[in-house]
Amino acid sequence: MAVLGVDGCPGGWVAALVGTAGVTWHDGGLAELLALPAEVVAVDIPLGLPDGAARRACDLLAAHRLGGQRSSVFPAPPRAVLDAVDHADASLRSRAAGSVGVSLQTWNIVPKIREADRLCDPRLIEVHPEVSFRELTGEVLPRKRLVAGRAARLAALQTWRDVELPVPRPGRAAPDDCLDALVCAWTAERWLGGTALVLGGELNAVGQVMRIVR
Repeated sequence: MAVLGVDGCPGGWVAALVGTAGVTWHDGGLAELLALPAEVVAVDIPLGLPDGAARRACDLLAAHRLGGQRSSVFPAPPRAVLDAVDHADASLRSRAAGSVGVSLQTWNIVPKIREADRLCDPRLIEVHPEVSFRELTGEVLPRKRLVAGRAARLAALQTWRDVELPVPRPGRAAPDDCLDALVCAWTAERWLGGTALVLGGELNAVGQVMRIVR
């Protein structure tokens, strides 16, 4: 049984399909990747958005767990932003829902949040790669954009499987995108095996669970 780890990258998504035959790499739209034969699909994107001003418990818990690296946790915007047509409109909709304005960084991932929300595939679970790396290593790792950070993350993943970064890389994925996809797959395998842990877990108004799996 295979699992799929998926991370956003410029131009779409990068995915690591991990099974008994090893790792194969893929890129493209999320719907295309969901056609791959995976039992669980772990993705680095918010899957259940809050309804108003309240922060998701999983975001708060993830930030607390990461401590000094908490800046990697973006608060999930309210569901109202999914209908926004541009950044300014997203901020207006967010404030109207009782929340705050939407940062440009958050707005840039709204299309991917919308893509996952509309597909609504029951195999999808939400993962935060840095939370998963912390679970895997129990350590604070150097920043992943540094050579030392990428080396430390790859070494940690190699305690799980004999994996390497793909050459050439799929699509426009950067090395850290591929590392994040792999640790998402690590978490997906834990979920499939019943050993994964969960942050949060409350439901939003449309019945979506708001959680981060690690």
